[in-house]
Amino acid sequence: MAILTEHRALIYVMVLVSAADSDMTDRELFAIGELSRVLPVFRGFREKDLPRVSEQCAELLAKDGVDTVIDYIARELPAHLRETAYVLACDVAAAEGRLRQEEIKVLEFLRHKLGIGRLPAAAIERAAKARHAPLHEHKTTKKKR
Repeated sequence: MAILTEHRALIYVMVLVSAADSDMTDRELFAIGELSRVLPVFRGFREKDLPRVSEQCAELLAKDGVDTVIDYIARELPAHLRETAYVLACDVAAAEGRLRQEEIKVLEFLRHKLGIGRLPAAAIERAAKARHAPLHEHKTTKKKR
């Protein structure tokens, strides 16, 4: 069975965000695997194809850069999957619990290329933050004696 272009583009979105800071962490890779395993948009996608598709994206990033990968994503995703792609991007970015500047830039560029408006983007980003919130808030204040 051939990999659907839409599946490839959605995987590329997740790999792109994960690789934005040049450090694809275990949490991000786990999130990519889980999202591609459980979401309805990935029905029919074979889990065994994930490493190969991820590697193809990483090679394209290294060879041609972020702009080329985002252009591919924007070209291959139908309009009804563009918000879904942004949701996936935000979930992978939020998997670490904090966003790095490089991830923020990639998310912004992706949002513009996919035509996601500011309000829908803000709602998606807030939902991702809430989904990935830890059980206990980390406080940096010192204990009083």
